[in-house]
Amino acid sequence: MSEQFHQVLVIGGGVAGCTSALYGKRYGLDAALVERGAPGGQTATASLVENYPGFPGGISGLELAQRVHQQTEEAGIVFYNDAVEKLERESHGWRLQGERGTYRAPAVILALGAAPRRLGVPGEAKLLGRGVSFCATCDGFFYRGKTVAVVGGGNSAVDEALYLSDIAEKVYLIHRRHELRAEAYLQERVFARANLEIIWDAVVAEVVGEVELGHVLLENVRTEERTALQVDGLFVAIGHAPQTAWLEGVTELTEGGFVATDCL
Repeated sequence: MSEQFHQVLVIGGGVAGCTSALYGKRYGLDAALVERGAPGGQTATASLVENYPGFPGGISGLELAQRVHQQTEEAGIVFYNDAVEKLERESHGWRLQGERGTYRAPAVILALGAAPRRLGVPGEAKLLGRGVSFCATCDGFFYRGKTVAVVGGGNSAVDEALYLSDIAEKVYLIHRRHELRAEAYLQERVFARANLEIIWDAVVAEVVGEVELGHVLLENVRTEERTALQVDGLFVAIGHAPQTAWLEGVTELTEGGFVATDCL
C-alpha cells in the first residue's frame, strides 16, 4: 500500500469537502481529498438545485458537482479515491488507513456527509437494487412508462417524485402525515402534476417480491388497515443518517451520531 503525506486531509468529496480543500489551498496549504465514491456527494443526485446562488433558473445536481470537482482539480488539489477505514491520532498529527493506502497529515477535516435512511421493513434489503432505490436521478430511467412510489414528505421526497413524474406513467407519494413538510413552491408543483397521487397517513409495512419488487404493503397510521399497492419501483426518501460509527472513540459524537462541533 502507498503512503501519502499532506498538510491537510479532507475526508469526503462532496461540496463541503471540496470547499474546505479549496480554502486550505488558498491559504497556501497542501490539501488533499479522500473520497470513496464519486465526487460531488449527495449534490450529484439532485435533479435540480435552485437555491445555490449564481445559477438563475437552477442547475442540475450532477453538473454542479462536476463543476465543483473541476474547480478543485484546477486548484491542484489531489483527489484519492479510497475508503477510509481507520483514523488514529499520532504525535504530530493524524494517520488515515484506507483500503488502498495510508495517509498522514497534521490536520484532518471531516466532511463525511450522510447516507440515506432505510425503512427497516421486511423485504427492503432483499430487493435493494431490484425495485428498491434511494436515488431517482440514478435509477429513474429504469422505470420509464411504469408505476413507481416515493416514500417521504420532505423536500427530497417531493423532488424525487417530481423528477419521476416526468419519466414514469404513474407516481405515488406515500407520506405518514396528512400534510407535506416540503417547501411551499415544491408542494405547488406536486399538486399540479396529473400523474402524481399522494397517499396520506400511510407507511410502508413490507416490501414484497421474489426476484424483483411486486408490490408494497401499506399501513394506515390512523386505522392500521393494510392494503397492497402494485408498483414497479420504490424510492425511499426519508432523510439521511451520519456515517460516523467508525469514529467512536476517536472524536466526540452527538446522540444522533454526528461529529460534535463548536457552537458558532
